[in-house]
Amino acid sequence: MSTEENKAIIKEAIEAGNRGDVEGSVKYTAPDCLLNGQPFGCEGDRQRTAVMLAAFPDGKYSLDDMIAEGDKVVLRWTFRGTHQGELMGIPPTGKAVTMAGISIYHLADGMIAGFWESYDKLGLLQQLGVIPA
Repeated sequence: MSTEENKAIIKEAIEAGNRGDVEGSVKYTAPDCLLNGQPFGCEGDRQRTAVMLAAFPDGKYSLDDMIAEGDKVVLRWTFRGTHQGELMGIPPTGKAVTMAGISIYHLADGMIAGFWESYDKLGLLQQLGVIPA
């Protein structure tokens, strides 16, 4: 697949999640997909997406930068949403949050075979008031 086709796959998956379409967001996640080198799969992606949508029903990822080369797509993103449902055992706070992250996707045969992800979890917990700022 071309780099443009790979970028389109990632963009489509992110946009589906932004619409609340869990199945659309995992459409291209391979059953044996790895997250940070660990087994994750389509089911793990489905569960994580559902958890985020339940915790932040108005949550949206903005695609700040997207760079592709070969079978890799790098995405710098920002997530914004209001904490309206439980997240990691944290009851809803009603607080608006902004979280930045970077994901590096590896695609094979039109599917996400794996990705590495890093995001500001500490900042998220501070914005929720769980950890002092």
